[in-house]
Amino acid sequence: MSSLSCLVTTEELARVFSDHSVLSAMLAFEAALASAQARLGMIPQSAADAIVRAAVVEDFDAAVIAREARQSASLAIPLVEALTARVRASDDAASRFVHWGSTSQDVIDSALMLVLQRAQPILAADHARLAESLRALSNAHAGTLMIARTLLQPAVPITFGYKVAVWYAAIQRSWRRLSDAFGEAVRLQFGGAAGTLAAYGDRGPALAAEVAREIGLPPCGPPWHTQRDRLAAFVAGCGIYVAALGKMAHDVALLMQAEVGEVAEPGGGSSAMPGKRNPSGCATVLAAATRMPGLVSAYLTGMIQEHERAAGGWQAEWQILPDVVQTTGSALAAAAGAIGGLTVFPDRMRANLNVPDPDLGSAEAFRQQLLDE
Repeated sequence: MSSLSCLVTTEELARVFSDHSVLSAMLAFEAALASAQARLGMIPQSAADAIVRAAVVEDFDAAVIAREARQSASLAIPLVEALTARVRASDDAASRFVHWGSTSQDVIDSALMLVLQRAQPILAADHARLAESLRALSNAHAGTLMIARTLLQPAVPITFGYKVAVWYAAIQRSWRRLSDAFGEAVRLQFGGAAGTLAAYGDRGPALAAEVAREIGLPPCGPPWHTQRDRLAAFVAGCGIYVAALGKMAHDVALLMQAEVGEVAEPGGGSSAMPGKRNPSGCATVLAAATRMPGLVSAYLTGMIQEHERAAGGWQAEWQILPDVVQTTGSALAAAAGAIGGLTVFPDRMRANLNVPDPDLGSAEAFRQQLLDE
C-alpha cells in the first residue's frame, strides 16, 4: 500500500490486488489451460507439466512486464512471452503449446475474476461485522429518545434505535444487491481470438468447462469479451453500497459535532490541537463515497466497446475495477470500526430533545421491521 492510497484501500485488499497477486492469477490461468488441454488429449501431458512447472510467479519481473505492456497495450503479451521463454529453456517442444488457442483478454479477464474472488470474503467479513454492530446498537437504544432533524433543523422525536435501524436496512439491501451482482460477474473468460474458440473446433465448450473446473471459477458460457454488463452491475452495486455507508457516516459525523454531542466514534487526534477528537472513521468513509461515483462513471463509459475487442474501454478497466473494490473495502472497514466503537450519550440526546412527553408514533414497530428486512 502506498502512502497516498492509505484511505482508499486496506492492507488485505492491497495484497489481493498487488502485482504479485495479479501475475500469479494470470499464470494460474495459463497453467489451468495447459492442464485442461492435456486431460482432453489436445496437447501432450509432458507439455502441460512443463508449462505448470514454469508458471511460478516469483520467477517473473512485474516491473519489466508492466514496462513492456505499454508497447502492446496488453499485460498478457509480455507475460506469455516470458512464460514461453521459460518453458523453452527446459522443453523446446512444449513451448509451442503455451497459451495455445487463447487470447490476451482471456488471460487478463480471468485473472481479474480470480482476484475478485479472493476479495469477496474480505468484504463479506467486514460487512458481517458492521451488520452485527448495527443490530446490537439499535437493540441497545430501542428506547433512547432523540430529536429527528429535517433540512438540518429539529423536527419530531424518534429513538436512536430507530435511526440506526434505518441505516442498517439500507446497508443490508445494498449488500444483498452487491452480493448477487458479485455472483453473476465472477466467472471464467474464455473465447479465443474472436470469442468463438475456433482453434479448438467443436471441442471449445468442453475445454472451457474443463478450464473453469481447473481454475476454480464458474464457467463463462458464451465469452463476454466486449459485453461488460455483469461487471458493470457489480461496479454499480459497489457504488450504491458505498453511498449507503456514506449516508450513515455523514449522520454520525453531524451527531458528533461538539454543539450536538450525541455520539462519538473512536476518532483520531489533531496535529494542531492535542486532545481534539475528529470523526476520522467517518471521514475515511466519506472520502470513499466522494471518490466512488467517478469510478462508476468511468466504468460505465468504458462499456461502449468496439466489435469483438475494445480499443481503450477494456484497458481502462484494469485499474478501475481494483480501485472500485478497494474503495469499497476501505469504506466498509472504516464504517465497521466507527460503528463498532461508537459511544452514545443518551443524556445529551434527551437534553437536545427538550420535549416533556414525546409521541413516537410507530417508531418501534418500524424499527423491528427494518431489522427484519
